[in-house]
Amino acid sequence: MKKLALISVFDKTNLAELAKRLNRNNYDIIATGNTASKIKEVGIDVKEISDITNFPEIFSGRVKSLHPKILGGILFRRDNENDREEVKENDIAPIDVVCVNLYPFIEVTKNNDVDISTAVENIDIGGPSLVRAAAKNHKYVSILTSPSQYNQFLSELDSGEISEATRKNLAVAAFSHTAEYDTHIANYFEQKFDVESGELRINYHRENKLRYGENPHQEAVIYGRFFEYFEVLHGKELSYNNIFDLISGVELAEELGENSCSIVKHSNPAGAAIGNNPLDAYEKALRCDPVSAFGGIVTFTDTVDETLAIKLNEIFLEVICAPDYTGEALSILKKKKNRRLLKQLKQIKGEKSFKKSIPGGMIIQDSDDIDLDKDKFSFATDMTPNEKELEDLYFAWKVAKHTRSNAIVFAKDRATLGVGAGQMSRLDSAKIAQMKANEHGLDLNGSVAASDAFFPFADGLLEIIKCGATSVIQPGGSVRDKEVIDTANKNNVSMVFTGIRHFKH
Repeated sequence: MKKLALISVFDKTNLAELAKRLNRNNYDIIATGNTASKIKEVGIDVKEISDITNFPEIFSGRVKSLHPKILGGILFRRDNENDREEVKENDIAPIDVVCVNLYPFIEVTKNNDVDISTAVENIDIGGPSLVRAAAKNHKYVSILTSPSQYNQFLSELDSGEISEATRKNLAVAAFSHTAEYDTHIANYFEQKFDVESGELRINYHRENKLRYGENPHQEAVIYGRFFEYFEVLHGKELSYNNIFDLISGVELAEELGENSCSIVKHSNPAGAAIGNNPLDAYEKALRCDPVSAFGGIVTFTDTVDETLAIKLNEIFLEVICAPDYTGEALSILKKKKNRRLLKQLKQIKGEKSFKKSIPGGMIIQDSDDIDLDKDKFSFATDMTPNEKELEDLYFAWKVAKHTRSNAIVFAKDRATLGVGAGQMSRLDSAKIAQMKANEHGLDLNGSVAASDAFFPFADGLLEIIKCGATSVIQPGGSVRDKEVIDTANKNNVSMVFTGIRHFKH
């Protein structure tokens, strides 16, 4: 006795092969308009849904599959006596295979210029109902929602039976498919209609399972679209820690702009610089802390060439990331087997929010993408910085923004000289930054310093002045600002207030 398969697909990839194999396995095929036409083109008999329902498609195809003879055939419980009686009474034929994929709402609305009426017409109504009905009745029905599922399904079909495990897996995939679809629709209209629903909807696909998380005993997985931003050109797979350090480095380099380099270790800059070219930027950044740079992540905003590649090969670097590489540079850099080489495909600066899980939920904040106009600095002291100092202050401020709090950054000639990061006391951060500079023979005299937040006491500023800095940039806003300003004036140091704090935890 022949069985029934219902096919209604927008994505017609491998449709012909699916129809042929179903037909070979003694299935009659029911299909909607365009799908039916494509199947007929390969010589397979097909019944259109209107032939089963005795009701035409209406409203330009808006209504075609929502009918008791279709949904009943899918939802019919084969081992239920009442259902069997109702099937006979209403002349409903059981449908054992349902193959449906949906109107391309997600793809269409990726274009920011698409008008709402076009988006509305790409909302599938009948498709999700058929998918959910088949998934609900997976005890008897196989539901296919993607061409990627056809091969395994047809292989089992050819063997004579679709296993219960396969039907369950297909049902889970089907419910996930409609959930993702509805998530995109809800998010789209919430944004377009400027309506706040109070709900957070996230639907990310698993991209990669990592070898482990921060430590070998922790499992880790990447979800989402990470590899739309980065392409791995060479080396071992990225680790959890590599990815976090990579993002920190790229964010900093993007902030600094053209001909910039950042060297990151444990999400903090071991060095950063803007140079005359990428090689100059790397050499200036490396001078800041060549010891910590070993095993670090290096990011560039410009193409890596042969000369720079030779220099990069002088020490071990975990990850190198740039928007492009010359052919000669790639050949040189690939000689290090364990090093990861990445190509940045697009900027990450446009990400609008930062999410972090907490027990029982999640906290979300806007990305810290506020810019600082150096032409609008507030000069707090009697002395004002000269043009070169202003340029270096602006640079140091950007580096401090990407350094874990409490952060103190010394800089000169648009390059870091010492970085103090992640300390409980701002005073300690200043001491560590000085210690690192001294360790690597860097002179802080005539440098500038940036603090990511205000000085609660004058002691931190005094420590910076003692190091040789001639100008300081900080948010201001402390109840002891006057004390701090007086200290700067007393020591003939200029100080700029930004009014912007950049804590980073």
